[in-house]
Amino acid sequence: MVGMKVLIVEDEEKLACAINRGLKQEGYAAECIYDGEEAQVLLESQREDFDLVILDVMLPKKDGITLIKELRRKNINIPVIMLTARDASEDKIHGLDSGADDYLVKPFEFGELLARVRALLRRPATLVGTEIKIKDLKIDLAKRRVFRGNREILLTSKEFLLLAYLGRNAGAVLTREQIIAHLWDFAYEGFSNLVDVHIKNLRKKIDPGAEQKLLETVRGAGYRLRSDK
Repeated sequence: MVGMKVLIVEDEEKLACAINRGLKQEGYAAECIYDGEEAQVLLESQREDFDLVILDVMLPKKDGITLIKELRRKNINIPVIMLTARDASEDKIHGLDSGADDYLVKPFEFGELLARVRALLRRPATLVGTEIKIKDLKIDLAKRRVFRGNREILLTSKEFLLLAYLGRNAGAVLTREQIIAHLWDFAYEGFSNLVDVHIKNLRKKIDPGAEQKLLETVRGAGYRLRSDK
């Protein structure tokens, strides 16, 4: 699951930056938000861009409990780890009953947080299926293997994550900005054709020799994986 994207909603900037830095060192993409209202706007408008949320209970503008209740009410089911300075069992129960998937009390070791992140990021595949199938293309999310018909396609880690992201949103056009935000970071300052290079390499691997090409460039808009019958 390395390479997936985590949203950190924490108003203690030093802690948020430390979590962000630690996750990136482990290969995850991450972004920090410092208040509940901004987090809600981002998650409602770009829910597909995030695989997990680390959410503090005590936040300015909108607290974590209220935020997660509103997200769940709108069927935004991104896994959530709640952070709190309170250790009372009733606080933990309240957080979990509000829709959190896990609960961690401050202060905590980063290694424990990382273990819980890994555990939760393994769970969505069991909920949405461990495979994405589009025509004769099969993406095995659990084993990180890709097949076109009977032929296995060997991909780099970033190519696999890119293909999985396109597969989860099959039929939809994803912009370069969305892809960069999901697989790298909003503040990424690499060369401008970063996505184009990865798409080109991915297309060379999944489409050659196939009767139907699946990876499309939508001029002026972005890219999509065909899903039509």
